[in-house]
Amino acid sequence: MPWTTPTLRDVRGLVRDNVRAYLPGSDANVPNSILRVLSDTMGALAHLTLQYIDWLAKQLLPDTAETVWLDRHGQIWLLNSDGTIGRKQATLAQGTISATGVQGSIVPSASQLTVGAGAQYETQVQVIIGAGPTPIPTIAVVAGADSNLDPETAMQFIAPPPGVGGTATVVSMVGGADPETDDELRARVLQRIREPPMGGDGDDYVAWAEAVPGVTRAWCYPQEMGPGTVTIRFMSDDLRADMQGFPLQQDVDAVQAYIDSVRPVTVKDFWAEAPIPQQIEFTIKGLVTDNENVRAGIEISVQQMLFLRALPGQTIYRSWVEMAISQAPNVNHYNLVFEDTPMPSNGYMAVLGSIIYA
Repeated sequence: MPWTTPTLRDVRGLVRDNVRAYLPGSDANVPNSILRVLSDTMGALAHLTLQYIDWLAKQLLPDTAETVWLDRHGQIWLLNSDGTIGRKQATLAQGTISATGVQGSIVPSASQLTVGAGAQYETQVQVIIGAGPTPIPTIAVVAGADSNLDPETAMQFIAPPPGVGGTATVVSMVGGADPETDDELRARVLQRIREPPMGGDGDDYVAWAEAVPGVTRAWCYPQEMGPGTVTIRFMSDDLRADMQGFPLQQDVDAVQAYIDSVRPVTVKDFWAEAPIPQQIEFTIKGLVTDNENVRAGIEISVQQMLFLRALPGQTIYRSWVEMAISQAPNVNHYNLVFEDTPMPSNGYMAVLGSIIYA
């Protein structure tokens, strides 16, 4: 039987029974008696102690620990690529902006810019404005995924330097990531405990990749490029949410550089790669009930299935798609037109394309 904390009423009853057992002729159940008051007080204290022990038992194991204690487990077990321990912290977006102005004008280092009333950025080096748009290395002031910006986004200098236009344009501004969530941290801690370092086996490569900020999932493919080679493919589901989690080249370079610094020297060749999205499409006939809400639920359910089951090179089976559709809210009946879909190679990973309703 699993342990459950006794209720306050049960604990008080046990204390009253003990008083009666150890003091023959006494009765701690008499209302307003001194024995009942003392018994109930002791029972309440014992109940609080049992509640604390019950809570503490959950914190001592990482699969049930709350945030503060989970961080403690992470600090014990995990070393990240940037040298920090435990939870991967938020990172700053950085990149390049383009500014114009009078040729020869100076943009000092740490010049402040903003995007509307939102995030702030600052230049990283002093730059002299040229004859045309001049690139300036820039970094976000506040870390997080919200600091990433699309190319061509307009920025404004808070205090434009003399001779420099008041606006600038984003060339690239990427690399900002939110702190690791509890679920992501918990999964890494459990993986570290269940799959301890083995001097460079496949699980080690997965752990090394996931130690890089922004990386949420990774898969190892030994011998794919020949004997003595290792290939890692990974996803950045939060950092690259606007790209369905598929990494950019700078993400690949970061993973490549870190794993090259820790992998065994005996490995002949190692490659970090981003999976290639492979869209899957299917047709649903005779959907009952058919409306926008049901269709939206189907799309969400299929996407969740792909998140859990799809990985580079993984065939997507008809039964998986059918189960996902059936689990969507208010789906009563339908006919699915779809065949098992293998990926062209290990480099490809399934994503949801079009759903056709007929």
